[in-house]
Amino acid sequence: MSENTTTVNTEVKRKPVARKDMSKLQWTLKEMKKNYIAYIMCLPYFLIFFTFTVGPVVLSIYYSFTVFNLIEEPIFTGFDNYTRLIFDDDIFLLAIKNTLVFAVITGPVSYILSLFTAWFINELPPKIRAVVTLIFYAPSISGGIYMIWLVLFDGDSMGYANYLLLRYGVITTPIQFLQNATYVMPICIVVALWTSLGVAFLSFIGGLQTVDKAQYEAGAVDGIKNRWQELWYVTLPNMKPQLLFGAVMSITQSFGFGAIVTALAGFPSVDYCAWTIVHHLEDYGGQRFEVGYASAIATILFAIMIGSNTAVKKLLSKVGQ
Repeated sequence: MSENTTTVNTEVKRKPVARKDMSKLQWTLKEMKKNYIAYIMCLPYFLIFFTFTVGPVVLSIYYSFTVFNLIEEPIFTGFDNYTRLIFDDDIFLLAIKNTLVFAVITGPVSYILSLFTAWFINELPPKIRAVVTLIFYAPSISGGIYMIWLVLFDGDSMGYANYLLLRYGVITTPIQFLQNATYVMPICIVVALWTSLGVAFLSFIGGLQTVDKAQYEAGAVDGIKNRWQELWYVTLPNMKPQLLFGAVMSITQSFGFGAIVTALAGFPSVDYCAWTIVHHLEDYGGQRFEVGYASAIATILFAIMIGSNTAVKKLLSKVGQ
């Protein structure tokens, strides 16, 4: 008797859930039918996105389990590429270490720097704000920006850093800054931070201007006493979409900083001191054409970035609580 009763109760519980799911599906189909013109207008973007973004990612994951050289048919080898990466490729392990060091330093610092710089600029009058925003944003979009740092750290006596150190007697012979493993990584980190005020910075500027001023007045009535409390309890909760977008961009930038090292220290850098996952990927994919192995590298980098984005999203969900 009790078993029959339990079965009946279970069926009764399942029916409302099924009906609820069905009603949601019906409502979704009804809305799609009603707004079909909007879906048709979005269709070109979705086709391009799935063709050139989702498709290559899926193919890369598949090729990571194969041996493929772009000419012959890929041969499925299972986890051989991953085993080789983790247990036999010492350069890849060095690349992971360098990438994580760079990401841990530049990611949070550039994110906080972008946020507080945007917060400061937002307090300026509109005309001055536009000029200052351009000044801070310019390094991230200038094509020949690395030339400044190449001249600054030039290895002969005419490089600005060497010239000043020689003039004041700090050193007796010029230092090869960009050919010395001790200096390459710190210089690249400084340059990365200097060029980090990019898209995330602009999104913060836009987000700060959308906060309703009346909320600050209401916050003052509720007991907010200083600007830091305003920032935590009013400004940041209203900027969660921009904060998440900025976090994604900062993480992507911090894990993909290979171009900075290549421009300053060459490919590869001396003693692989600034060799990153991106460089390893370019080496095997663009020069050796070991596409299967390169796909495994790309898949690992993709997994690391997804994990970082998920962790940051959970952290940002606590803002203002």
